[in-house]
Order: sequence, then structure tokens, then C-alpha cells
Amino acid sequence: MCPCLIYKKPTIQHLKFSIQNKASSVSRSNNPTHKSLILQQIIRELPLILPAILTLNWLKIRLLITLSLKSCVLSLVEILYIRIRVINGFPTKPYSIFNLLKMQLLKTTRNLVWLLAVTGAMASCNVFKKKHDKSTATGWNYNDKEQGSFYVAKPKDIKTAPGLVFVQGGTFTMGATQEDVMGDWNNTQRRITVNSFFIDKTEVANVHYREYLYWLQNVFGTAGMDSIVDQAKPDTLVWRSELAFNEPYVEYYFRHPSYNYYPVVGVSWKQATDYCIWRTDRVNELALVNKGYLDKKSQIKKELNGAGQDNFNTKAYLMDEYQAVPGREAASKKNPLRDAQGRPRTKVAFEDGILYGDYRLPTEAEWEYAAYGYIAENPQKKQKKSKRGEELIANKQIYSWKNNGYDNSRYVQKGAYQGAFLANFKRGAGDNMGVAGGLNDNAAIPAEVTSFIPNGYGLYNMSGNVSEWVADVYRPLSDMDGDDFNLFRGNVFSKVDMSGGAGNLRDDKGRIKMTPESDSALKNRRNYQRSYAVNYLDGDSSSNASYGYGVTSLISDKSRVYKGGSWNDRAYWLSPGTRRFLEEDLSSNSLGFRCAMSHYGSAEGTSHKAQTGQFFPPRRNKR
Repeated sequence: MCPCLIYKKPTIQHLKFSIQNKASSVSRSNNPTHKSLILQQIIRELPLILPAILTLNWLKIRLLITLSLKSCVLSLVEILYIRIRVINGFPTKPYSIFNLLKMQLLKTTRNLVWLLAVTGAMASCNVFKKKHDKSTATGWNYNDKEQGSFYVAKPKDIKTAPGLVFVQGGTFTMGATQEDVMGDWNNTQRRITVNSFFIDKTEVANVHYREYLYWLQNVFGTAGMDSIVDQAKPDTLVWRSELAFNEPYVEYYFRHPSYNYYPVVGVSWKQATDYCIWRTDRVNELALVNKGYLDKKSQIKKELNGAGQDNFNTKAYLMDEYQAVPGREAASKKNPLRDAQGRPRTKVAFEDGILYGDYRLPTEAEWEYAAYGYIAENPQKKQKKSKRGEELIANKQIYSWKNNGYDNSRYVQKGAYQGAFLANFKRGAGDNMGVAGGLNDNAAIPAEVTSFIPNGYGLYNMSGNVSEWVADVYRPLSDMDGDDFNLFRGNVFSKVDMSGGAGNLRDDKGRIKMTPESDSALKNRRNYQRSYAVNYLDGDSSSNASYGYGVTSLISDKSRVYKGGSWNDRAYWLSPGTRRFLEEDLSSNSLGFRCAMSHYGSAEGTSHKAQTGQFFPPRRNKR
């Protein structure tokens, strides 16, 4: 018979009520002898409480095993001594109390030894043995060193990377929300669906971009690769104008501490894309350091002393093109990652669930969807699993904030903020901030990235402050040509450039070299047959459309969309449905950016309990 079956769990309720009743009898009784007898019964029953409670929680049993027998006994002595002393009217002398404790100590010690023996027997019966998940396809165990150590990360809450906010996706009408006063006809309305994703809570600020330049200077500048640093610097000359005195902004806006958390401007689309790649690598590098898979001291010392090409890159790390010193925890027994022989695995794979996805510029559809924050327009959102939410958008918004009055540019509800501007924009010709003593938006140039009212997703300045780059290539009719799910124009499908051979796949920045796929290799595919899809159906040979850049049009394959309106724009451009374009290698003093990241897992949320689809209870057939 299994030893663990010998012990019969006492009824904790019975013990509890028994001791409470006896304690009440002691307090009510006036007979000292009666009090003494009842107290002795209480003392005899107290040791039984410990195993009764411990059998209810395995964690407490493990905790007891880690304690020494001596400390357990001393703790019980203290409890019993205090219990005896506080009982009112107990006529026992101190030396008799000590004798009573001494006698009971032997019984308590014997009880604890017996409990530890039972616990050991239960452990020998595999009560505490870890149960492994099994493959529903083959029956083999996951994460079991005796069966090959195929590691499968258990579902956990999706980690939100630094600076990001989760945006629950859905369907919405993309395009114009007001009259097309510019006559561009480039934002006709169309219903599309956007999957859930993450996006920055604020625009990228000056201090964030200076952090990027600091890293570049120490990694590449120290290694004599100054051209890489120079390519990343923002163009501060965008503040200059022939007929305006803006020279102080040229000198101070990007670097003065007063402007630390103002949005960075003068950054081209290409520079913003490079920043996103750098940010991905730094966040993933820190994640590996925190988990002990990279040695912190050697990593910082190596990189910031002119590492040059040999710096951490997520893709290079996953492809074994980057070698680093693992941390101590990676080689210890506490490391949950194992190889096929059951030894600690120091190299992390993406499927281990430790690394984050890629930071990138949001697509135009993602940006516009996030800007409206329509979740705030749903009068009955889903709060729990047992109660479904409504499929309803109560009001169509013009700007990124919820409509709550006739004048959508001001706060209209009663209170201290009534009449305050909800965004940083130009009210009219020559009116950038209002009258002294009553400044309307309180900002002549870009304001801090956390200023003004956030939208339904908690995002700041999706309307006003600075316009923002998105990932898409500009075409007037992109919204009509593209897919109705995750709409995007700008794909260039590529693969790893293997011409240099293994060990030589990185470029001068330490990133994996990529090359466009060959169209001849795609001719048998059904989903796509060309690697360069930027001008697909609008500018390619089969579309009968052409753009004579610089002759008949300013549109080219290098034209990128920007949205949102800025401090120097009229209210019309604050609507997320409006769109403009600029060449990807140019910049402006009213144009910044924010990053986004794809969401993996259930579209409903970041909790591991969130599920994709509807799960119904199994039906039982009637007999």
C-alpha cells in the first residue's frame, strides 16, 4: 500500500470549532481547575491544526520541509506561551507553565517528525513529481529530458514591449470623415479590417532619438565608422526659412534639455525605419540579459567600446551569426531550456517566448484605426467571458477624440477645462497659439509628447502636434486597390543573401543582408508572383498607369504617406482620414513618427486566457 494513504486528513472545521468552543469556555468559567483542564485539551489539539492546514496546500508542505525542526519547535513554544499568558484569570504559576510547555514539546516534536516522514513518503509516491504536457499528435512529452527535451513554452500573458499600448483590432470605415476641401480624392471611404497590434503611446521624443545616436556613436563612431552616425542624425536645418527667424530651433530644439520630451522632427522615413530596427535589437538584447542568457558586463563592454559590425542584432542572433557570452543563469540547473541530451541550453529561439517581435512603422490602416480609438464609442464593451460585448460604434468621429459637443476642437463639458483646445494646431493665419494671457493651445511649436487629451486607446497626439510617418507607399487610390484585411502598399518580398556563406551574412551595421526574391522562382506561386509589389496594379506594366515623377507628377515609388496634422496645420488635417505624402529621404519640421509592433495570439487581448474563436461546452448525447 502506498504510504501516503495511511494518513487520514483531519477535518479542519471540526478542529477549528472545537478549539474555539474550549477557548470560550475558559473565558466564561470562574473555576480555576476547570480552566486548567480545558487549556490542556486545547494544547493537545493545537498540533493537529498544522497537518490539517498543510494538507490543504502543497506549497505549504514544501515550505515546511525547508524549515529546520528546531525553528518549528521554537515557534510553537512561543505561540503556546503567549496563548497561556493572555487567557484572563488563569491561575498557573510561571514554573508550572514551563513544565506544561516542556511536556507538550515532546508530543509536538514527535508530531512534526511524523509529518515530515509522511511528506517524504508522498514525495516517493510521485505526488510532487512534475507532470509534462503531451503532444496530442504523437503522445510524446514536451519539456521532458527523458524524451528528447522538445521545449514548448507554456501560454503566458503576451508581454507588451516598452512604450507600446495594445490596440484591439476590428472593422472600421477607412477614409474621409468630412468634405474633401482640397479636391485630392485620395481618401475615398472603404470598410476594412485591421488585426490587433501594438503602437507607441506617444510620438518618439528627442531624448529617445538622442539615446539612439549615443549608442551609434559608441558602437560605430569609436570604430571609425562615422558615416553610419552621420546618416542617422536628424536634419535640424528643417527649421530654417528664408523669411523667418528660426535659427534658435536649429541649434537648440533637438539637444536642449527643455525639449527632451518634445517630438523629434527632421527625421526622414528611412531614418525612422532604421530607428525601429535599432529599437528592436536593444529591447531584445535587454530581455536576454534580464533572463541571464547574455552576460550583462561583457555585453556592454563589448558593444560600447567600438564593436562596429559585431553588435547584437536579433535576426543575426537567431541565425547564429552573432556570438555572445551567455550569463551564469543560462548554464545553471535553473535554466528551463534544455537540449536533446537534457543539458541547459544557452541559446534562445524565438519559439521560447522570450524575445519580442519587431518594432516598425505602423501601416496607414493601423495608424488610422488606432487614431480613432473607436473602442471608446462602444457603449457596451466585453468585460468578462460570460458576457458578450456589443457590435456597435455609437458615433462616427471626425478627429481622434470622442465627439462630445458641437465644436470638436475644444473641450465642451463643464469644468476647469471647458473651452480648452484638444490638440496642438494652427487655428488660422498667423494664429499659432492664441492671445497672451489666454493662449488657446499653449504651444507655438510642437508640445510635449504627453500633452493634450489621449484618445480611446490612451494614445496621445494622434491629431495635431506633429504629423507622423506611416509605412505605406503613396498612391491616390491605394484604398481601392488593396486587400480589405490588413491593407498595405509597399511590399518588397526578400530573402537572406547567402552569397557570402555562413558566418559572413551580415552587413556593415551588423544586420543580416537581404536580397529581393527572384520573380522566376515565384512563377508557380498563386498568392504572389513578383517580389517588387510597390507599384502593383498602380504603376506597373500591367496597370496601364505611369507616374512621370518631376514631369507630370510628384508621386513615385519613394513617396511615403504621412498623417495626423501638425502644430503648423489647420484643423482639416487633424482628421485621421486625411493623407499626404513626401519622399522617403526628405524630412520636415512638422513631421515625426511613432513605432508599432505586430500582436501574436488572440485578437481579443494580451492575456493567455484570451482565445481565438468561440469555444462552446461539449454536448452530451442523451441516452
